[in-house]
Amino acid sequence: MRAQDRGPSAGSGALLSREEARALADRVLKLSTADETRVNITSEWSGNTRFADSSITTSGGVTNVSVRVTAVVGRRRASATTNVLDDQSLKRTVDLAVSLARLSPEDPELMPELGPQTYPSVRAFVERTADLDPEVRNAAVKRAVDAATAAGKPAGAVFTAGFLEANATVVAVATSKGLFAYHQSTDAAFSMTSRTPDGTGSGWSSGGARDWSRIDPASIGRIAAQKAVASRNPQAIPPGLYTAVLEPQAVNDLVPLLSNALNARTADEGRSPFSKSGGGNRIGEKVADERVTLYSDPADPLLLGRPFDLDGLPIGRTVWIEKGVLRNLAYSRFWAQKQGVRPTPLSGGLSLTGGTRTTEEIIAGCERGILVTHFWYIRSLDPRTVLQTGLTRDGVFLIEKGKVTRGVKNFRWNESPLLMLNRLEDIGRSELTQAGQIMPSLRIRDFNFTSLSDAV
Repeated sequence: MRAQDRGPSAGSGALLSREEARALADRVLKLSTADETRVNITSEWSGNTRFADSSITTSGGVTNVSVRVTAVVGRRRASATTNVLDDQSLKRTVDLAVSLARLSPEDPELMPELGPQTYPSVRAFVERTADLDPEVRNAAVKRAVDAATAAGKPAGAVFTAGFLEANATVVAVATSKGLFAYHQSTDAAFSMTSRTPDGTGSGWSSGGARDWSRIDPASIGRIAAQKAVASRNPQAIPPGLYTAVLEPQAVNDLVPLLSNALNARTADEGRSPFSKSGGGNRIGEKVADERVTLYSDPADPLLLGRPFDLDGLPIGRTVWIEKGVLRNLAYSRFWAQKQGVRPTPLSGGLSLTGGTRTTEEIIAGCERGILVTHFWYIRSLDPRTVLQTGLTRDGVFLIEKGKVTRGVKNFRWNESPLLMLNRLEDIGRSELTQAGQIMPSLRIRDFNFTSLSDAV
C-alpha cells in the first residue's frame, strides 16, 4: 500500500515500512539500463496547526512518497524525480534519468556508487509524535493559549499566535551495487508569539524534539506572554558593542551556521575561516574559546540523526571542535580520495557543550549587557569569516548588575558565530532547542549591535 493511500492524520501508518521501501527500490533498479543506479526514497507525513488571536486558523496534513533516480552512464550522471509510483511512471522517470545522463557532460568528480554498508542502530522514531492528530494538536494549542492568557494578565488580554508541526519521515537509499539503507524519524516543533494590547511588547518561545512528550505547550505559552509583558514600552539605547547574553534559542539561530564553514574543500582551497595561510587547513589549531566543544552524533540520545548520508555513506560521531581546537572538517567522498583521508559526512545533528550554569546564572554574572531571546531575518555577509547580519526580535532586555531591568528596542546586528566563540565570557548548560540540536546560553563580550530597529 502506498503512503498517500492511508490518510493524513495517521503518521505512524502513513510511512513505507522497510520491506515496502526495499520492494519499491528493487522495482526501480530493475527498470534501469544505466551502468550504475541509485534510488533515494522519501516517505513522509506531516500535520500542522496554525493559530492566531487565541483561535485556530488552519489545520492541515500532508503525506507523500517521492523517488529520486540517479543514473550513471560512463562518467556522466543525471537524476529525475517522481511521486507517482505506478510501473509506467517509474519507468518514465528511470528512462528520463538515463537519457539526461547520456546528454550530460562528463563529471570529473564522479565517484562510484556504494555497495553494502553497516550502519549504527538509531531509534529516532517516536509513535506519539507521528500520531499527533488534529485533536491532540488542538489540545496543545489550548494549553499554550490558556497559560499565556494567565501570564499576560498584568498587561490585559495578550494577543497570541503560533505554529505547531509534527513530522514523520522515512529515508531509504538503494544502489545497483547492493546497498540498502533505511531510517525512520520523527520531529515536532511548537513556537508561539505573544503581543501586549498596546502593541509595544512582544515575546516569543519555542520547543522542539523528536519525542512530542518533551515539549511543554503551557511553558511555551507562559514564557512568551511573560516576555511580552516585560518588554512593554521598550527604551532605545545607542547601538554599539555590548556584552550579550544569548538564550539557547538565540544560540540555536547562529551556531549551526558554522556548518557550511566546516567543509574541508573550501578550507583547503582558501575560501574558509578554517583555511591556513599558504595553503591547507587549520585542523589541530585553536579556533575558539577552550570551553567550546562542538560535535555531531546520530546515536546521541538527544540528537538522534540519520546514520547515513544520501549516498548511503555511514555517519558516526564526529567532534568538530574540541576544547576550542579544530579536530575535523567534512570531507566528501571525492575530496577525501583526493586528499588521501576518510570521507566525513556533515550530519547527525549538532551539539555545542562546555558549561554547567543556567541562563539565570549567566545573567547574574553580567554587570551590564543585552539579553536576546532570538534572532530572525539572518543573512550571510562574508563566508570567509562566517559573518552574518540580522535582527533581534520578541524580547530584548537590558541587564544591569546581574538583573534584567527593562525592555529595550530591537537591534540590527553584524556578527560571526565563529568569532563570537572567541569572545566567550561564559557558557551555560546545553539543552534541547529543536530536534537534532543541543545548544547552551552564552555570554559574549563586544557583540556588535549596529543600529536600532523599529520592529516590536
